[in-house]
Amino acid sequence: MYRSRYLRSFIRLFYLIFVLNVSLATSSILAFQAVTESDSLESSLPKYNEDLPMDPARQLSFTTNEGTWISLDVSPDGQHIVFDLMGDIYRIPFAGGKAEQLTKGMAYDVHPTYSPDGSRILFISDRTGSDNAYILDLLSMKVTQMTDESAESMINGDWSPAGELFVIAKGRRNFKLQVMHEDGGQGSAVVDEPSNLKAIDPEFSADGTKIYYSRRTSGWNYNAQFPQYSIGMYNMETGENSTFLSRYGSAFTPTLSPDGKYMVYGTRYESETGLILRNLETSEESWLVYPVQRDDQESQATLGVLPGMSFTPDSKELVFFQKGGLWKIPIAGGEPVAIPFEVDVRLEVGPDMTFKYPISDDPIQYAIQIRDAVPSPDGTQLAFTALNQLYVMDIPNGLPRRITTDLHTEAMPTWTPDGSHIVYVSWDQTEGGHIYKVNPKARRVQPEKITQENAFYATPVISKDGLRVLYATGSYYDFALDFSRGAAFSAMDEYHWIPIDGGTSTFVAEVKGRRYPHFSSVDDRIYLTDNDGNLVSIRWDGTDEKEHVRITGIRTYGTYHNSPPSEAGIVFISPDGKQVLAQVNNEIYTAYLPRVGESVTISVSNPNKAAFPAKKLTVVGGEFPHWSGDSKKVHWSLGKGHFIYNLEESIQVGEAQEAAYESETEEEDESEKNDTEDVQKADKIADYSALEIKVMVPFNQDIPQDTVALTNVRIITMKGDEVIENGVIIIENRRIVAVGDIETTLIPASAKQFDLDGTTVVPGYIDTHAHLRSTNMLHKNQEWSHVANLAYGVTTTRDPQTGTTDVLSYSDMVLAGKSLGPRIYSTGPGVGYWGYNLESLDHTREVLRQYSEYFDTKTIKMYRVGNRKHRQWVIQAAHEQQLMPTTEGGLDIKLNLTQLIDGYPGHEHNIPITDVYKDFIETTAFTQMAITPTMLVAYGGPWGEEYFYSRENPYEDKKLTRFTPWDVLASSTRRRRFWARDDEMVFPIHAQKTKKMHDRGVLQGVGSHGQLQGLGYHWELWAMASGGLESHEALRIATLEGAKTLGIDNDLGSIEVGKIADLVILQNNPLEDLRYTDDIQFVMMNGRLYDGNSLNEIYPREQNFERLYWEHIKPSKIDWK
Repeated sequence: MYRSRYLRSFIRLFYLIFVLNVSLATSSILAFQAVTESDSLESSLPKYNEDLPMDPARQLSFTTNEGTWISLDVSPDGQHIVFDLMGDIYRIPFAGGKAEQLTKGMAYDVHPTYSPDGSRILFISDRTGSDNAYILDLLSMKVTQMTDESAESMINGDWSPAGELFVIAKGRRNFKLQVMHEDGGQGSAVVDEPSNLKAIDPEFSADGTKIYYSRRTSGWNYNAQFPQYSIGMYNMETGENSTFLSRYGSAFTPTLSPDGKYMVYGTRYESETGLILRNLETSEESWLVYPVQRDDQESQATLGVLPGMSFTPDSKELVFFQKGGLWKIPIAGGEPVAIPFEVDVRLEVGPDMTFKYPISDDPIQYAIQIRDAVPSPDGTQLAFTALNQLYVMDIPNGLPRRITTDLHTEAMPTWTPDGSHIVYVSWDQTEGGHIYKVNPKARRVQPEKITQENAFYATPVISKDGLRVLYATGSYYDFALDFSRGAAFSAMDEYHWIPIDGGTSTFVAEVKGRRYPHFSSVDDRIYLTDNDGNLVSIRWDGTDEKEHVRITGIRTYGTYHNSPPSEAGIVFISPDGKQVLAQVNNEIYTAYLPRVGESVTISVSNPNKAAFPAKKLTVVGGEFPHWSGDSKKVHWSLGKGHFIYNLEESIQVGEAQEAAYESETEEEDESEKNDTEDVQKADKIADYSALEIKVMVPFNQDIPQDTVALTNVRIITMKGDEVIENGVIIIENRRIVAVGDIETTLIPASAKQFDLDGTTVVPGYIDTHAHLRSTNMLHKNQEWSHVANLAYGVTTTRDPQTGTTDVLSYSDMVLAGKSLGPRIYSTGPGVGYWGYNLESLDHTREVLRQYSEYFDTKTIKMYRVGNRKHRQWVIQAAHEQQLMPTTEGGLDIKLNLTQLIDGYPGHEHNIPITDVYKDFIETTAFTQMAITPTMLVAYGGPWGEEYFYSRENPYEDKKLTRFTPWDVLASSTRRRRFWARDDEMVFPIHAQKTKKMHDRGVLQGVGSHGQLQGLGYHWELWAMASGGLESHEALRIATLEGAKTLGIDNDLGSIEVGKIADLVILQNNPLEDLRYTDDIQFVMMNGRLYDGNSLNEIYPREQNFERLYWEHIKPSKIDWK
């Protein structure tokens, strides 16, 4: 029996492998060796939380007598205090002392609360991968899970006085209150309306008839006006929900005395937080203690608006957290008294995620991205653009060849129906855009302009008969003078058509959000995709709009529970009219097109259960999808990869799989039904994969070929504290070959010398959080934000979360010397809550392959993509693929702390709470999480940029006006909607954290967030230094630490032999005054030297920078007198 079975299995496997090889005979798939979940991140450390997917990889230990944001509770007998610290729960005697650890592991356990009899502790933990409520029995030390949530967060809870019930705050952003029973059950929502109400910090009244809580509308506000929170009251007997009290500085975190007489709550007075004592019988109020720990009311308050505090059982004292410690204060009045504690902390944390990414000096590089790839009608050729130039290659093994020699942007190619010509659009910031057609096989290729007017043109397509070109168009000025990233979409005003050989254009219809025009052979209508994921069509005169099908996809994790289904961004009808092709988020699907007299919605979230036959084609994602001319194949691209999915072959493979499975199940006897190893292996081998072609478009990397010596300069090398007072830097090509004192360093006779006497040289500034906001879809010749940053000395940028992949082409353009700007790193589009609902570690691996194999981003942005389980999957997959993931801070202190423990090597935006202590600092220094605080958009208070806009005069800055479009500058500087006093600004307090962390070796970076391109970087640097950093320390963060943050410090960040010559030459010494960092005389980027005010290149070429396309001509002013 077994021999026969294995013989059948072998035959089946041979057949399936044969089918697969036939279907993939010409493929060149990039191999990726996935590590199995069982083999991933193996560790010898104990794992205490088995439901978390990641094993601890490192462990750190330290002893501390202070902590960060500690919530506490006093036992009913007054003998103990229980509190949380770095995700574990501890207990000490009421008088203080050595802490006893009650919970441990990587799970984040918070907000412990004693039961009325003192035998149990209610707390919140993410030990299942998602927040849930738990009860710890102090006698048996058994932990019981009380809720079963996988998509909700929880903040805190409280016991009812009788001990049968407890209440928790749960939800996403807008939390609601849920009452549960100690013996289990689903519980009941008691405060759940209105939908935008946020209710947290619940506390039962002494008699159990009321629940008091912190309440507000919506999750939070940037640049908030007070009040933000009030105290709500829910009546357990009547169901009435009301506002109990409100005041200007807000009212939050109500804490009730056991005798029912008092309430203590937090409020803001001026710029600091204090505690108010309220007599519940008389409503009399008085200050109990001021100031205390600054509240978190201007962020998401995910650990409460204030840390949890507690009355003593006799209601005579309040115990609370302040300045890293525990304190008690008499209610009757008196001074607070410290309660000393000592904790031996032992934390299990995630893996070391630091990697190095060397910068290649190879003269030949290859474009990271091809765009708008479209097959010829016969499927033998592929037209696409790379570095904003038009290419064609034979499928599958041809070499890309440039078609034209034009210098303007070429984009959006499409083929004539006979395959003889390619039609495409152009853009030049001075001349505008046109539509061209070109014969790629002509002996002498000569593009032919078929439009007559300089305008904006996009998405050309050619009618079935090949006689007309349909396109979207708009004003040249609307696109040229729109400097937003969505300028191309905004400029699409109307659809027109023009004869294929040129002539007069004819109006068809207004765009009205309908994009991606195309045709089908079944009729003579124009098909488009609207903003709701519908395939619609119109006649050539723009009338008779019809909806045909709506395609929706998965429900992403979202920011609120039950996010709506994703809508298709692109829907194409097949040439034969039988199917549709849809891109939903970044996945490609096909579906049968039903013609039932009305539009049908088809969800492809699970294609096997779709309303009509559907199929998911992509594994690691895709974009730029197109049908083949015969409707049998689907094309898409990803980075430099181009994919061809043969629908017929995929069906053949699927049928072979099904036949093999049915044969197996028919012949297998009852005793063998559980032995499915061979079947599983056959299924794995026979899964259909799209043909992948690596499109290698070579270009010459811009590396100057010459030797230069910068002499008589003060050099702040960033090699320790080294400063060379009268030095020389010698650069060969783009690498530094010598650095030293002018008297002892030999200068080659062939070197061109620049005497820079009196200047100071620092390494090029590195912006680790730079949103350049470049134009999407149709690229402009030169982006203003790129040169604005370079002019202010920023020679390297990293954009964390670009939204689209356009940044990949912009990076190529700078690398090739075709566009001026800093070197551009990015995370690409964020791995974000809006695009994904991660299903497993394997799924996460597939998602991240986009970045490691196709986008080559080196870093990624994990943007609140899910719960703790999902976020640990990202760490595991990123570690395997040697990606360094940074994170979105999200104004969420609990999220920040769990990401720290999980080993994330990057953190974007400041930690929202305004002071951190040894527990946080030691952990951050150990894990080497790099923090880029972005003070200009500070969390927890007014944005730092508001301070600089109102105290500086950027509108009059000559350099800024030269490199910034007037509309952008005027809208930012002439009228602001927000103002706050100096003492209301939060960035100086955050800056004190910056200094504390720097002193302990915590890695940090300067990130301007793109708030004011160029000058904003210096505002950010000055803001970070306002908390006590020495000038040299601040410069180190701006240069070498920034390079370490990105894993490029072997090539950038300091002035040392072997590193790339990215330099800033300052007229004055920034060690004397950090405000001199923007006093720039010259910038050297990649070995080329530019004038700091004009960006005219002065070495090795002498050429003026004239691409000031955004330059605004002021109107002449008439003197009417």
